[in-house]
Amino acid sequence: MFGRQKIAALVAEFLGTGVLTLVLLSVQRSQIGVPFFVASAAGLAVVLVTFAFAAVSGAHFNPALTIGMWTARKIGTIKAIGFIAFQLLGGYAAYLLYTYFVNNKLDSIGGHFTSRILVAEAVGAVILGFGYAAAVYQRFTVGAQAAVSGLSYLLAIVAASSASIGLINPAVAFGAQAWVWGTYVLGPILGAVIGINLYGLLFADREVVLAGDAISVASSSAAVPATTTSDAAVATRKPRATTARATRARTTTKSATATKTTTRRSTAKKPAANRRKK
Repeated sequence: MFGRQKIAALVAEFLGTGVLTLVLLSVQRSQIGVPFFVASAAGLAVVLVTFAFAAVSGAHFNPALTIGMWTARKIGTIKAIGFIAFQLLGGYAAYLLYTYFVNNKLDSIGGHFTSRILVAEAVGAVILGFGYAAAVYQRFTVGAQAAVSGLSYLLAIVAASSASIGLINPAVAFGAQAWVWGTYVLGPILGAVIGINLYGLLFADREVVLAGDAISVASSSAAVPATTTSDAAVATRKPRATTARATRARTTTKSATATKTTTRRSTAKKPAANRRKK
């Protein structure tokens, strides 16, 4: 059911999200926890984990990006659910590791719902989603994707930090004890969906968009190849049978021709023999 590549992709999302959350927590809760340093550290972490895991999972490390890519039909439903689950697990594992390091529990910093935080997180996620979509639709190399993703996350945090904590990632919010549905969860999801789909609608090559749409069709018809293979096998057998019949027919024809030729020769020899007797 789960092949090596699928397991590797889930583990990559777990590790990448965990590293990102741990780095952000370590800087945010330190004495240099100002927005620019937090954004810079988070951006560098994204660059590193994208270099490491982009070829394995696509380097989401963010449930908002995964949902945005799902709405753009660039990832299947089951795969998206698995990614989100392991991203949240990665964020929580980073929280446990950080609290073990500091030997202290973290207080909740999410606060309550305010529209300013929601809009700030959404705007930051639009920037992040726009940059990530550009890398995907333009088919950047791993190095270019890592650079663009890291820079996009850095700018997203800086843009949102004037009104919010600047997390732009529900999994990081889960690990940073800032899980508030109406702000640090809903805001990044809305922003990522808008940013990714807006780029795909206005700026992406149409052929690439259509190729992405085919992913959902392919994933929904996963059981078809078995039927198609058997049908192909049947179709393959038919030509073989036809070829065998044709070979037998040719052999029979050759035998008949050889028999006729032998008969003619023997018939031609008899009159000559009769003449000699006379």
